[in-house]
Amino acid sequence: MDNPVLLALAATTGTWLLTAAGASMVFFFKKIRPHVFNAMLGFAAGVMVAASFWSLLAPALEMAQGRAIPAWMIAAIGFIGGALFLLAADHLLPHIHMGPEGGQSQAEGVHSKLRRSILLVFSITLHNIPEGLAVGVAFGAAANGMSEVTVLGAMAVAIGIGLQNFPEGAAVSIPLRREGLSRSKSFFYGQASGIVEPIAGVIGAALVSSMQAILPYALAFAAGAMIYVVVEELIPEAQSGDHQSTHLATMGCIAGFTIMMMMDVALG
Repeated sequence: MDNPVLLALAATTGTWLLTAAGASMVFFFKKIRPHVFNAMLGFAAGVMVAASFWSLLAPALEMAQGRAIPAWMIAAIGFIGGALFLLAADHLLPHIHMGPEGGQSQAEGVHSKLRRSILLVFSITLHNIPEGLAVGVAFGAAANGMSEVTVLGAMAVAIGIGLQNFPEGAAVSIPLRREGLSRSKSFFYGQASGIVEPIAGVIGAALVSSMQAILPYALAFAAGAMIYVVVEELIPEAQSGDHQSTHLATMGCIAGFTIMMMMDVALG
């Protein structure tokens, strides 16, 4: 196949552009209804859970077969490592979480005097690191000729991540508009939250392309980081609100998981 780093760069640039497309919704809407916001978060969670298993953990277990260390242990080491990486980043990177009506949580991470808008962007940026890494690792694995991770399978990961990036971009820019920022500044901050994906994608593809031995660890690492984001932030935020909102969030999660599973199984 062609250079996996360039393919990962192209794919993650596409996911970043979809984040920007979602952020552009701020030019048309000033707020997101709570039940729509929760459904969007649920959809993103479903996509990430499905991608974590079908695109990352299952191939990691297959690749780890026949090694001196049991396959389940390799997957567990990588998975826990990814979760610990995000846990450390969560404690170090200053950030806040904001709801559809502009409400926000207390600041997390190290103490900072940065503006609230920057702290919100940092929060979504934290989400996007494992997403970009997952795409990059998938393309790097495909480049190594691993039958468990085909180029089409890697493309399915990128498409799935891109699908959930669209509502994620809106979930950044529109609350910022509610905070009083101009539409152009809200859009700028919203799209900026996705710029880390190409960076993480290139790093992931370069690492696994040059060091085949770490492939199963890297796949499981990306899975652990994504599941951390889902359990720590997406699901709790999606389940806030009344019964209608939480039910929509649950169905959004089911829809996201189903779409990602069908794409991954059909293409991968």
